[in-house]
Amino acid sequence: MVVVRNEEEIGTVTFSREPSNGLIVLPGQVTNVHRSKIIAYAMTHRIPAVYPFRYYAISGGLVSYGVDNLDQYRRVASYIDRILKGEKPADLPVQAPTKYELAINAKTARELGITVPPALLARADEVIE
Repeated sequence: MVVVRNEEEIGTVTFSREPSNGLIVLPGQVTNVHRSKIIAYAMTHRIPAVYPFRYYAISGGLVSYGVDNLDQYRRVASYIDRILKGEKPADLPVQAPTKYELAINAKTARELGITVPPALLARADEVIE
């Protein structure tokens, strides 16, 4: 595991040349702000990577799997409505995400020489060409 705390550290990450290499990018302020640089670094080193949000795949990342942010915002709106109607915030239960989305960037897969199985493409919420 490698922890990157700032933009300068992104370019210092080294990977072995074994074919089983891969990258899992976790959500965080540094990774969100510098996603273009992280995606470019993964592509330069031909490392397949999985990202936490759909907008990474839209930006050129290979695969994203994470919570559906739009669904989260809708659920927050219902809580605000309940509070405005008089419910106490302390009485409302904490809610975990219930909807996740999978996005696959087919163009990036081709550039990396990866064949995405048809079953995985069929399960994806979005396939980006």
